[in-house]
Amino acid sequence: MAVQTTTGNLCRSCQQKPQRRCTEKMSLSIWSIKINAFSFPNTSLAFVPGVGIKALTNHGTANISTDWEIKSPLFQDTGGADLFLSGVYFTGIIVLARNDFGHPILKLQDCYAQVNHAHVSFSGELSVLYNSFAEPMEKPILKNLNEMLCPIIMNEVEALNANLSTIEVLTKIDNYTLLDYSLISSPEITENYIDLNLKGVVYPLEDLTDPPFSPVPFVLPERSDSMLYVGISEFFFKSASFAYFTAGAFNVTLSTKEISNHLVQNSQGVGNVLSRIAEIYILSQPFLVRVMATEPPVISLLPGNFTLDIPASIMILTQSKNSTAEAIVSMDFVASTSVGLVILGQRLVCSLSLNRFRLSLPESNRSNIEVLRFENILSSILHFGILPLANAKLQQGFPLPNPHKISFVNSDIEVFEGFLLISTDLKYETSLKQQPSFHGWEGLNFINGQWRGKPAA
Repeated sequence: MAVQTTTGNLCRSCQQKPQRRCTEKMSLSIWSIKINAFSFPNTSLAFVPGVGIKALTNHGTANISTDWEIKSPLFQDTGGADLFLSGVYFTGIIVLARNDFGHPILKLQDCYAQVNHAHVSFSGELSVLYNSFAEPMEKPILKNLNEMLCPIIMNEVEALNANLSTIEVLTKIDNYTLLDYSLISSPEITENYIDLNLKGVVYPLEDLTDPPFSPVPFVLPERSDSMLYVGISEFFFKSASFAYFTAGAFNVTLSTKEISNHLVQNSQGVGNVLSRIAEIYILSQPFLVRVMATEPPVISLLPGNFTLDIPASIMILTQSKNSTAEAIVSMDFVASTSVGLVILGQRLVCSLSLNRFRLSLPESNRSNIEVLRFENILSSILHFGILPLANAKLQQGFPLPNPHKISFVNSDIEVFEGFLLISTDLKYETSLKQQPSFHGWEGLNFINGQWRGKPAA
C-alpha cells in the first residue's frame, strides 16, 4: 500500500521560496502483509433464507507485520513495520452455489468492512525517525486500507473457490468402485439450516452408467442437537451393491489353506469343517471353495435394522497337483447378514455378521443326506471364513464428504426406514506451525487509492 503526502519539511526550495507551490511528494509502499494474530470476539452467523449466510463481526483486532519502502526526491529507504489494528468491523452475505461440475462455490455480496484505529511501529536503522512521523501517517494508511478491505476479502473468497474446485467429487473407493457425491443442486438456505443435496452414487470403476433403479426421496428428522446431519439413502447402498456385483467383487475362490490361515483363532471350527468334508467324501486332495453372487445383494433399511441378503452359489472343488479342479458339489444359497456401522476418521465403515444361511438344493438332491449335511458345513465356512475376509476389506470404508481439515466428533448413527442418519459435531484441525495469512495480500501497493498486487497463487 502506498500513502502519498506533501510536506514542505522535505522540500528546501519551498522553505526558501514560500510563494512557490511545493510539488515534491513522499511515497510509502507496503507489501508482504502477514497477519500474525487476530481476534474477533463478537462474531455471529445467521441464515438468510433463499440467499446465503450473513456474517457479522465487530470489535476485532489484528497484529500485522509488513515490509515497506519510502521514496522521496531526497532519499529512499526500506524496512519493516508492525501494525496493530483495532475496532475491526465486517459484515457481508456469503452466497452458496454450485458450478457445472458439482463443486460448491462461494460469492460475497453486500460487503462492508472498516478498521477504526491503526497504530504503526517502524523497524530499521532509522526507525526512531520514522516512528516520530508514524502518527500522521496512520490516518492515510487507515483510509487506504479501509478502501481495499472488501476487495481483499473478495480476493480471498476467490482463492477459497479455487481450492473448492479441486475437491474430488468423484472419488475412488477401491479397485472396484468409484463414489460420486457431487452437488446436484445449489444449497438450499432456510431460516434454520443449510440443505445440501449430494448425488451419492457408487459406480463400477470402468463404467459410470447410472444403476437401473431410481432414488426414493426422504426427509431428515427435525433435530438441533448436533452441528451436522448427514442422511444416506437406501439408494446409495443399493448402488454400491449393484456396482460391486457388476465389477465381480463378490466372486471369491479360497483354498482350504487360505481359510485355515484366516481362521487361526477358530481352530475348532476349521477342524470340524475339514474333518466332516473328509468323512463324507474320503478324499485327501486339497479343496477349493468358490463363492459367486448370482444377483446383487438385497439391501433393507428399517428402523434400527440394516440387513444385507446375499443370493449366491457355492462350489467345493478338489484339485490335485497335476489335474484341473473338479467339482464335488455345487448349490445355491441365501446368506442373511446384519450390517454394523461405525465412523472411523472420515469414513463410514461397515461390518457383516451372519444371521441365517439357507440352501437351495436341486430337486434330485433333496433326499441326499450327505448333501444336506453340507448346510452346516457351508454355513461354517461362510461364517468363519468368507465373512471375516469380507469384513477385512470393508474396513477401508466409504469416504464421507467433509471440508478440508474438518473432522467429525461426537458422531452417532441411526437407521430409519429407507435411510441412515449420521449426527455429528465438527472440529477444525489446524497446525500450530501454520501462520495465518491471506492469499493476495502479498505485494500490495496502494498509490493514489489504486491497488496493485500479485495475483493469488
